[in-house]
Amino acid sequence: MPYDPVMVQPMRDELARAGVAELLAPEDVDRFMAQTDGTAFLVVNSVCGCAAGSARPAVALALQQDPRPQRVATVFAGQDMEATERARSYFADYPPSSPSFALFRDGELVHLFPRHRIEGRDPRSIAADLRKLFDRHCG
Repeated sequence: MPYDPVMVQPMRDELARAGVAELLAPEDVDRFMAQTDGTAFLVVNSVCGCAAGSARPAVALALQQDPRPQRVATVFAGQDMEATERARSYFADYPPSSPSFALFRDGELVHLFPRHRIEGRDPRSIAADLRKLFDRHCG
């Protein structure tokens, strides 16, 4: 059963304010992933208090400067289940993890940042790791 939409709206809004597009259906994910030129960053959003509360602000911080991925989108685990399942199919060699971040370059996964690298860390340190990743692959 999905989480209450009213409860998760502020969590959705946090990424939307940072310019992250929502992918609500499997078709949305496929359209996003079909654009294989350049870089794409996909955020698996979550209500997990131990990690998601740091993940969303970290993404917002990391996206404030260049270089940054050309396209940025999110799916919401526990809410948009079919979209999340489809998103995870693009990095199926890794176990499901939410929250998590996936960076693609020219349609190929170059880095997956799973929940265990987010948990227990503050947003600034996570953002610093994301900035290094963006500097390496998006510049």
